Amino acid sequence: MAIGRRTTINREASEARNFMYDAGIASQSAASTRSMQRVNGRARAGFRVSGGSTRLADLYQSGSAKIRLPKVYDEPTTAVLINTAGGLTGGDRLSLEFALDDGAHAIVTSQAAERAYRSQTGTAKVAAKFQVGARATLEWLPQETILFDASNLSRTIEAELAEEASLLMLESVILGRKAMGEKVRSVFFRDSWRIRRGGRLVFADEVRLEGNPYDFLSGPATASGNLCVATLLDCSPQAEDRLSLARSLLDALPADRVRAAASAWNGQLIARLTAADGQDLRTALMSFLTGYRSASLPRVWHC
Repeated sequence: MAIGRRTTINREASEARNFMYDAGIASQSAASTRSMQRVNGRARAGFRVSGGSTRLADLYQSGSAKIRLPKVYDEPTTAVLINTAGGLTGGDRLSLEFALDDGAHAIVTSQAAERAYRSQTGTAKVAAKFQVGARATLEWLPQETILFDASNLSRTIEAELAEEASLLMLESVILGRKAMGEKVRSVFFRDSWRIRRGGRLVFADEVRLEGNPYDFLSGPATASGNLCVATLLDCSPQAEDRLSLARSLLDALPADRVRAAASAWNGQLIARLTAADGQDLRTALMSFLTGYRSASLPRVWHC
């Protein structure tokens, strides 16, 4: 009887182990089909003039989107954007809003380069909205966005400007870091800008990159093989008068490293730059922006 009981117990234990093993496989399979955690960040800041200086009037932040306001002296009020997630991938969402009351002047920049990583599924989406009052100036000067292989990013920027408002806006994109030996063979990137003044659409720009950048950026009408690009828009009452300055600053850049051009019309100036190396583009932008703005860039650009 003792031998019989022992045999029965061993058989039951073996069946239990098999059952537990199967349950583990099922649990792992179910976990793999569940949605992964995604970034959902929102940040909003408003500025107004008080006591002759631009001061913070409104601040809201949630999720991974943070805003820091470092102390600055003899410079416009500066807001520094931080994405505490460390980057973006498919399904992530960032929403940014900035509003300037009449006469205010603020700079918005970023702590570091934004990164769009490989996307397993879905699109990372970034939406930025600006509202700039009469005689107010917003300088949107984030550091570059780096697109990694198989990244999927869609960005929209919308601005509502009063009749005498000024907006200086920069965005630069690097497709893979050359110094790290990175190759981007497939990417999706959409960048949509809409600028309105007094309710009227005055500027629209639409960029869509899809596929292998070595194919669609190889032509002379695109980037001549360069994988680092930047666009600067000056939408201000003085923009057209600054075309000569912009062109002289661009002409001073090393032609063997950076290709650049500028044009102006209807109260706005646009400059585009391309380079084969991200550091060359960054150096060129820092030189150009310092001369064009007649002021140093925010300190985070020098870190």
